[in-house]
Amino acid sequence: MPSANVQVVQRLYDAFAAGDLPGALACMSPDIEWRQAEGNPWADGNPYIGPDAVAQGIFARCVHEFDGFTVHVGEIIDAGDTVIMLGRYTGTSKITGQSLDAPVAHVMRLKGGKISHYQQYADTRQLARVIGADS
Repeated sequence: MPSANVQVVQRLYDAFAAGDLPGALACMSPDIEWRQAEGNPWADGNPYIGPDAVAQGIFARCVHEFDGFTVHVGEIIDAGDTVIMLGRYTGTSKITGQSLDAPVAHVMRLKGGKISHYQQYADTRQLARVIGADS
């Protein structure tokens, strides 16, 4: 059986996939520090502090800038208070019509049953190109 921390992380991805924003945000600590990868056009708010900042600065962009934005969870690695997800992002940019299919890793630290720190590692060059932000 997966650890409690892995279950929290899996709930985050399940809720995001279902479009359940309150469910996804409920997995986060009230003072979560969320960091997008350096070079990611959406890193302009780093660090995003609190679930509302994540909802506005990250999740809303996924919906508004992409059709079918999906996080494909490949593997979840349990390292105690740290949980790592290896997967892919896919979707089609509403701005350019280009498709995204990029590798991603998320490193999350949990405290008290909530995600307190999140760090994204991703192919930021591909993301920037796909949304037209690489010029």
